[in-house]
Amino acid sequence: MSKPVFASAADLAEKKITFSEIGPGLYAFTAEGDPNTGVIIGDDGVLIVDAQATPIMAQAVIDRVRSVTDKPITHVLLSHYHAVRVLGASAYKDAKTIIASDASRDLIVERGAQDMASEIGRFPRLFRGQESIPGLTWPTVTFKNEMSIWLGKREVRIKTIGRGHTAGDTIAWVPDAGVMFSGDLVEYKSACYCGDAHFKDWPETLVRLAAHDPVALVPGRGDALVGREKVSAAVAGTKDFLEATYGAAKRAAEEGKDLKAAFAAVRAAMDGPFGSYAIYEHCLPFNVSRAYDEARGIDHPVIWTAERDREMWAALQG
Repeated sequence: MSKPVFASAADLAEKKITFSEIGPGLYAFTAEGDPNTGVIIGDDGVLIVDAQATPIMAQAVIDRVRSVTDKPITHVLLSHYHAVRVLGASAYKDAKTIIASDASRDLIVERGAQDMASEIGRFPRLFRGQESIPGLTWPTVTFKNEMSIWLGKREVRIKTIGRGHTAGDTIAWVPDAGVMFSGDLVEYKSACYCGDAHFKDWPETLVRLAAHDPVALVPGRGDALVGREKVSAAVAGTKDFLEATYGAAKRAAEEGKDLKAAFAAVRAAMDGPFGSYAIYEHCLPFNVSRAYDEARGIDHPVIWTAERDREMWAALQG
């Protein structure tokens, strides 16, 4: 087996964009495992769920929105703090309201600059045109547990339902259509990135998400999911991925194995069922490092920097 190239540095091929309607006035912008964006059209405006990595990348979303409505894009919701999701926010010129959870804002304060440098290094294709990024994206409105945005008569309920992919994950629920925008709490045929995760909390967070009984769901990565059966399968698949990762890492930690041995154990458990998933090799070292830390009692994830990324990759994937 050849040595994997660092993170997604070799992933330079253009992805096919799909823009699909999953409910009345509700759209999913997806691109073969790249980060997804959700679009919620109300009576008098549009809310965007996750802004893309750069203003240039965001323009591709805006172009699709303009193909279905001329209503202004008034709100941008950040499902969590990661740079690949948020740094394109400045492209939405009419959006005076940028929404995030209190916990996500705290993470931007604590580690936003480090995460920006880290992700630019990991995803060169997604961050082409990085010179167009004016800096970190800061929310103008934050909330603790739940808030509603009204787009005319259409309500969008924005909630934190527990820790998972990060400590600040936020979902958007459109009750008039039964449609969910999950951010990276749910993935479909894509690896979960778990470098900032809370493995022990995430499965219970998924239970609370599933209790909304969505008829359609836009995951963080992967195809939009229409129909309860597809949504349930994606939630179950996400849970299986997390439990397989954490279970193998936890057993290794309990047996006194070092991180390199834990990495081998997780790979042995994961390659078969999940090795074909998008960004699988990219995520594996970061996931194992975090799972091993959590299994040894480290609740607050260690900050990833561009330097730490390279060191971890060399230690585990080298």
